[in-house]
Amino acid sequence: MVSAGFQHGGSVGSWPEQAVPAMTELWRERPVGIVGLGLIGGSLALDLRAHGARVHALVHRQTTAQRAIERGLADRIATDSQVLVDCDLVVLALPLDRLLNPAPALLEALPAGAVLTDVGSVKAPVLDRWQPLWPRFVAGHPMAGTALAGVEAGQRELFKGRPWVATPAAETDPEALEQVKALAEVVGARWITCAAAAHDRAVALISHLPVLVSAALLLAADHAAPDPELAGLVRALASSGFADTTRVGGGNPELGTLMATHNQAALGEALLAYGQQLGALQALVQQGRFDQLEASLRLAQELRPPFL
Repeated sequence: MVSAGFQHGGSVGSWPEQAVPAMTELWRERPVGIVGLGLIGGSLALDLRAHGARVHALVHRQTTAQRAIERGLADRIATDSQVLVDCDLVVLALPLDRLLNPAPALLEALPAGAVLTDVGSVKAPVLDRWQPLWPRFVAGHPMAGTALAGVEAGQRELFKGRPWVATPAAETDPEALEQVKALAEVVGARWITCAAAAHDRAVALISHLPVLVSAALLLAADHAAPDPELAGLVRALASSGFADTTRVGGGNPELGTLMATHNQAALGEALLAYGQQLGALQALVQQGRFDQLEASLRLAQELRPPFL
């Protein structure tokens, strides 16, 4: 079905009054629509069903739909956009490239008047793209994940105790914002709001930078071993510390590349800051200034708890 805003080529102003549902908790009243059943979409679907919500999911491939049905990820799962027709709240759990360049069929599938939100890890370009398209759009980012991806990755309680960030603009519908907040809180997330640009600079430092730092550590451990014997020993000795520090670097390469592509400036600043700190530590080691090295490590030890 095509919303009134898409039928007419001009600005999408406000929805017809009768199309806007009563502002109760929409995840309770009608099915919640989820577009995409990867790690985030699948995990959200499982949690919502556990809390008594009905979930209708739109997926891209029939093989994905079949496996999602076998896993019990949602009440209804289809590749046909009509699966979303009864939903008053829809979550776009899509990769950034598909989120920023939505297919016409997806736009036509979204029910008129529905509250719409996303889970993308970069917010400024997503907000710029969707705010003019959808009056009840709320730019969101649940900050939870694992190294897994795809229809097998969804798991219960992924969001429990984790931040769920919203980046409302001046034009954001306040009632739609409250609906997304209710959704986040029912799955146990911590609700945070901030400006989109501030979000993107922050996640560049604490989410996107760690992916590249972790990848660099893996590449260094591989390339710095000059012979097969040492390379084998390096792998044999790798334990929990190495596993902890390389988890995100060993994740989905497509997601990491999309983060860098759409948050390039902020990530560039973060990489520069990291390079400066790493260079300073390198100098302390090379110059044998181990008292200063200990002071830097002590400072890092003190800094860590507030981040977690």
